[in-house]
Amino acid sequence: MNTRTPADHAALEIARAAAPWVLEHGLDYANAKRKALAALGLPPRTPLPDNALMEAALHEHIALFLQDTQPSELLALRRLARQWMLRLAEFRPHLSGAVWNGTATQHSMVSLQLFADDPKMVDICLLNQHVEFEVEELTGVDGKPAVCLVLGVQCADFELQTGISLLVHDFDALRQAKRRDAADKPLRGDLAAVDKLLEKIGVQ
Repeated sequence: MNTRTPADHAALEIARAAAPWVLEHGLDYANAKRKALAALGLPPRTPLPDNALMEAALHEHIALFLQDTQPSELLALRRLARQWMLRLAEFRPHLSGAVWNGTATQHSMVSLQLFADDPKMVDICLLNQHVEFEVEELTGVDGKPAVCLVLGVQCADFELQTGISLLVHDFDALRQAKRRDAADKPLRGDLAAVDKLLEKIGVQ
């Protein structure tokens, strides 16, 4: 018996239409959903899919259209993430986002969350390594404003430059990093967890 409501069908349709914008053009979820809503000609107040439905639609799109390219791109980004987690190990880095959940392509940004006794120490660390970055402000894992440092780096496997975002939290927010999603999956992982992802395919 199909228990989906018209709103459920619309949300699924939006998620599926948004998936190519995320995977093939590098848009974030919010902008991809808006693009899909407009392309489908749906009313502006149509309920949008939640992030869990978006992630499912991304995995579906990858399985249907990107199986020849996406796995190697995801591997390259996870290896790049690991390199930067080692460089920034003193700040307890955790990987999140598309590179963590397995929906990343070469257009995706590597999202790392850092936890520092003094968030300014991350700036100093990058400056000492002669790494250029831009500064933004986003919401952290604890719901409070957090500084985000955005880097542009070269990934050896891609012609395109890869973005890395470093969301910097106070050390006290580290306990919030252990939260899980509605399906009881971890929302992010530390270096040991990333190593386990890489060990599954025998590469680090």
